[in-house]
Amino acid sequence: MILAQFNTIFDNFNVNAIIDCVFILIVLVLLNVGINYFIKRKAVTISLLGSSLVYLLSHIFLLSGLEVLSLLAILIFSIIALFVNLAELRRYFANTAESKKNDKIAQKKKNEVDRIFNHKELYKTINETVLYLSKHKIGAIITFERKDKLSDIIKNGTLLNCPVTFELLITIFYPGTRLHDGAVVIKGDEIIAASVYYTPTTKPLVGKYGSRHRAAIGISDICDAVTVVVSEETGRISIAYNGELQSYSSDSFLTALENIMSLTGEGQ
Repeated sequence: MILAQFNTIFDNFNVNAIIDCVFILIVLVLLNVGINYFIKRKAVTISLLGSSLVYLLSHIFLLSGLEVLSLLAILIFSIIALFVNLAELRRYFANTAESKKNDKIAQKKKNEVDRIFNHKELYKTINETVLYLSKHKIGAIITFERKDKLSDIIKNGTLLNCPVTFELLITIFYPGTRLHDGAVVIKGDEIIAASVYYTPTTKPLVGKYGSRHRAAIGISDICDAVTVVVSEETGRISIAYNGELQSYSSDSFLTALENIMSLTGEGQ
């Protein structure tokens, strides 16, 4: 009986049928290669080739008049193609989602590196400015806003919202300019205000302290801001934080500023 079926197949076959089958196979292979190229840019998988061959076999059965076997082959082909392609597509979209997640993580890390780099550049600029002011005995008070907002306090000053540069800070604090009295307030990498006045501390202090130092201690008593003070009389450099005032040499100031700013996170 099986031999008779094969004889039926060969009896009904002709050259055109063979050409049709080969053409269908080529189209299916190209289609599957295209799908795989879109999904993962690799060579066609064995499973997809297998589904193509099953479809080709169904076409052979159909040309041979074996409709039942043809339908069975088509059913098998459809199931294989469905599951294989769904699996490939799920894998593709899962990889795409994972890739996007990794990109976001990489971008976050890059932003973190840039943020740290920008603050290091900021501290270098502050260090250069403070050493210049100290050398020339130009009084100054520079406050770094952190988690506690200074929005209400800076209302009594002049809003600027400009980049922090050595030239601008020297100009602001130069004696005789309109903004040289009061404090400069820095948020992030920007000078948000100048000529800002703080309520000086009233607690007793050991030693002689001017109005700038008392103002710096006063603002550090009510918030987590860090304030750098340069004495107009002596050029002494100090940092006020958490209600305390500490003096530093020109060699140790930059390291001290970086350490203090890192206690609860660099400039917020």
